[in-house]
Amino acid sequence: MIHLFKTKVGRLRVIGFLEGISLLALVFVAVPLKYYFKNPSLSKALGPVHGAIFLLFLFNALSVGVEENWKFKTTTWRVILACFIPFGTFYIDSKILSNIKENE
Repeated sequence: MIHLFKTKVGRLRVIGFLEGISLLALVFVAVPLKYYFKNPSLSKALGPVHGAIFLLFLFNALSVGVEENWKFKTTTWRVILACFIPFGTFYIDSKILSNIKENE
């Protein structure tokens, strides 16, 4: 896992993983706590964290796409679209990001 932090694509993969995990926690833990147990505290705390990670993934995807000269029509738009689809970052990691030859 440490080797992922050495490249831009690796860092994007980590951010995507964190974005997906934060959404899982929000959907399956925080939202049920809020609506079934009338305790909105976790969703109030986790919502902004997920939003910040979402934006971090979006901006990093654009940045890495430009810096790594990804073709927009084949790679960049798919990576960006992935963060708008629930759990899409997990899919895009396994189908695209893990197969990209990383420039160091």
